[in-house]
Amino acid sequence: MAPVAVIGSGLIGRSWAIVFARAGHAVRLWDGAPGVAAAALARIEAALVDLREVGLLDDPVEVTQARITVALSLAEALKGAELAQESAPESVAVKRSVFADLDAAAAPATILASSTSSIPASRFTESLAGRGRCLVAHPVNPPHLVPLVELVPAPWTDLAVVERARGFYDAVGQVPITVRGEIHGFILNRLQGAVLAEAFRLVADGYVGAEDLDRTMRDGLGLRWSFMGPFETIDLNAPGGIIDYVARYAGLYEEIGASQLPRPWDTEAVRRIELERREQLSATELGARAGWRDRRLARLVAHKREAATADDAASGGAAPAHQRETAAADHAASGGAAPADEGSLADA
Repeated sequence: MAPVAVIGSGLIGRSWAIVFARAGHAVRLWDGAPGVAAAALARIEAALVDLREVGLLDDPVEVTQARITVALSLAEALKGAELAQESAPESVAVKRSVFADLDAAAAPATILASSTSSIPASRFTESLAGRGRCLVAHPVNPPHLVPLVELVPAPWTDLAVVERARGFYDAVGQVPITVRGEIHGFILNRLQGAVLAEAFRLVADGYVGAEDLDRTMRDGLGLRWSFMGPFETIDLNAPGGIIDYVARYAGLYEEIGASQLPRPWDTEAVRRIELERREQLSATELGARAGWRDRRLARLVAHKREAATADDAASGGAAPAHQRETAAADHAASGGAAPADEGSLADA
């Protein structure tokens, strides 16, 4: 396997290093701040231990850890790399500078991918000679725990590069999706934003409290959405599939949608939600609760992987495409909370 360069060793960079090393790649970690990449190795090892303990790391910790080394220079990190994963601060100026350096130092065949969560690649790659090999590969935080990665090409990104990138991320156990054009917020954040906007609206207007809103998602929609998307959900919620569902319920949802006009998040509602959340969980317990969240996610991923394996066996080994995709997603799972960043290349 060709090596992979990880540029930036904060939370996202460390997590990407785990993803690539777990899949068998040699990983060269580089950070512009002296000593930060080396310090990241201990945190990576701790996360690998957690993965191994819950059965989500196939190789021994020391074998996987040995695949991750600290590069002394950007050129060393990029030497022979199949892909460079940039996880620098969420700043157009910073990314423009980093990508100029990457384009100048990387071999022509190296894919240059950005972890940015909101900046389209067209804003920091336009002037590059090798701009055709640049794209956004936006992960969910942290990618070694949540496998989705959004591939967002710039208008000039070579389509063959997009396909190569999609094949690469799939091979390392992620679940890539292709965004067919640059759009603010990409796909995941737009969906999340729509849910959050309505959640704040419902609390602001006094229809529900914060905890009951969370229960609605946690013990309602979230149960199905953890293994099916919204379209598969409605396809199964009417006897005749999607066409039947739309015929039955389109009018209801159109009426609801007409009342969901955009508006700023209500300051008073934010204050009330904060107070209610602090009644449920003190600020001093946030870090510990984040660790609990990651452990629960790891167990959920393990369950999904076991279920996919059982489905595969029940079908005689020829699992449908959606089950094979689920199995690929499950392979990318992990456990353990990661501490906050401290490097100059903090992750987006």
